[in-house]
Amino acid sequence: MAASNIVVIMDFDKTIIDCDRDNWVVDELGVTDLFNQLLPTMPWNSLMDTMMKELHSQGITIHDIEAVLKRTPIHPRIIQAIKSAHGLGSSAMFFIETILEHHGLKECFSEINTNPSFVDEEGRLRIFPLHDFNKHPHGCHHPCPPNMCKGIVIERIQADLSAMEEKKTIIYMGDGLGDFCPSLKLGDGDYMLPRKDFPVWDLICRNRKFIQAEICEWSNGMEFECLLLNLISKISIDRDNRNDNTAQLYSDCKLQTIPRAAAYEAFTNTLYVPH
Repeated sequence: MAASNIVVIMDFDKTIIDCDRDNWVVDELGVTDLFNQLLPTMPWNSLMDTMMKELHSQGITIHDIEAVLKRTPIHPRIIQAIKSAHGLGSSAMFFIETILEHHGLKECFSEINTNPSFVDEEGRLRIFPLHDFNKHPHGCHHPCPPNMCKGIVIERIQADLSAMEEKKTIIYMGDGLGDFCPSLKLGDGDYMLPRKDFPVWDLICRNRKFIQAEICEWSNGMEFECLLLNLISKISIDRDNRNDNTAQLYSDCKLQTIPRAAAYEAFTNTLYVPH
């Protein structure tokens, strides 16, 4: 298995960025009260589409929303980790792309799976669910939001990978309830990296026997960087050891060090799944 046969899949909200980007936009643009009032009455994506309509009626432009998104909190070590690894890349695509472009990360990802969005002829941002839960619900029984089952996305990625000559190791990083379903799809030899003390970590702790992948937890941007880059190094060294029959012992992968050049080389084929 070559170093490029490592596939990294990352959640977005509270994994790459340190907040929920929908809530960030709503709070920063001063429509939190209306958002909270409507929250119990409609699905999340419909609510966000309604909020974009409200902001448009108040004279808030796409450029105003972009300015808010560019202030979204993200740990600098996470930015450095993604750039060092040079990965090829559930709210709207517009939100994700704006944030990634601002931090110079968009070109680091080869694929983004999220809810579609577009700016209409009136300059209003429209947001729609990835899965049309009214006409074609995804039917997953795990705690996946109705607009997106990441387990289905993982299965599609795995089907694409199975057509390739060599097996690829998947590393999945996430924090929310919706990241539990894809963790169940990972196999022996893959890695699940849940954010400690977040919902997916709690679910995994209570359902550990159902997870085939190796689990490595992380808490903050510094651990995100250290764990991800060292894990890539570990996978690559394990591969080399299998090839030359040399034994190697490892301590906690969060504590290992890795040359940045090795991390860059390892990430030549990477995909991305946002929240």
